[in-house]
Amino acid sequence: MNPTPQSHFFAYLARMKYIVRWGLMRNTRAENIQEHSLQVAMIAHALAVIGNTLHGEQHDIGRIVTVALYHDASEIITGDLPTPIKYFRQDILDSYKALEAHAERKLTRLLPAELQDEFARVIESEHIEPAVARVVKAADSMAAYLKCLEERFAGNLEFRKAEEFLQKKLDTAAEQLPAITYFREHFLAGFSLTLDDLSHD
Repeated sequence: MNPTPQSHFFAYLARMKYIVRWGLMRNTRAENIQEHSLQVAMIAHALAVIGNTLHGEQHDIGRIVTVALYHDASEIITGDLPTPIKYFRQDILDSYKALEAHAERKLTRLLPAELQDEFARVIESEHIEPAVARVVKAADSMAAYLKCLEERFAGNLEFRKAEEFLQKKLDTAAEQLPAITYFREHFLAGFSLTLDDLSHD
C-alpha cells in the first residue's frame, strides 16, 4: 500500500514564528510575523465589524479575517524586507512585488491539488478584492502603529519616525474607512497602560 503523499504547506507556515519583523530597528521585544498576523486578523475583524455595524458597510467579515491571517505568509520565503529598502526605488518595489507574487504561488502549490484554488483565494494577492485588501492593509498599518506605541512607551525612541509615518498613513486610510477613527478613539489609549492600570476599574 502506497503512503499518503505529504504536503509541507502547514510545516512551512509553522516557521512564521522564526521570521522577525523590524529587522533594522532596535526592539525592546522582538516581534515575529506569526504573532503579527494574529493581531492584524483581530484588528481587521474589528474594523470590518465596526464598518458594518456603525457605518452601513457590507464587509465579508470571514473573508477579511482569513486574508489577514495569511497576509504575510509569503515572507516565509522572501523574509521581511525592511520598509526603507522596499520603497527606496520604484524598480526595487516592483521587483519585490513580483517576488512576493511568486512566493505566494509557490506556497499554494505546496498544497494537494484539490485544495490549491481555495487557498489561492486568500493567499495570492491577485485574487483578493480591493475592498478586502483595503481593510487588511489598514489593519496591518494599525498593528505596526501599535508596535511603535509600545516601543515608545517602553522608552525606545527608535520607532519615532515610523510612528509618525504610520500615523499619517492611517489618517489617509481613515478617509475611506471611518472604522479606523473609531478604533483609534476607543482602543488606542489602553496600549499606553500598565497591566495594573488595565486591571483597575
